[in-house]
Amino acid sequence: MSQARLLITIKEEECCSSGICALTAPDVFDQREEDGVVFLLDKDPEPALHAEVKDAARRCPSLAIEVEEIPA
Repeated sequence: MSQARLLITIKEEECCSSGICALTAPDVFDQREEDGVVFLLDKDPEPALHAEVKDAARRCPSLAIEVEEIPA
């Protein structure tokens, strides 16, 4: 049985550059050097990282990250 995948959406215009996402899930999120806005390092993270990704989205102070679980 396949595992669910995550659909990760970043709303760059809402990102406040706090860096919490990159600290919480460093294998999936990073920040642009010029302005600190979040970007994805991994658009399809392995299931072992799903909890970190969801936690990073919940912690985002500007709610700039949306995560949707897609059934396999």
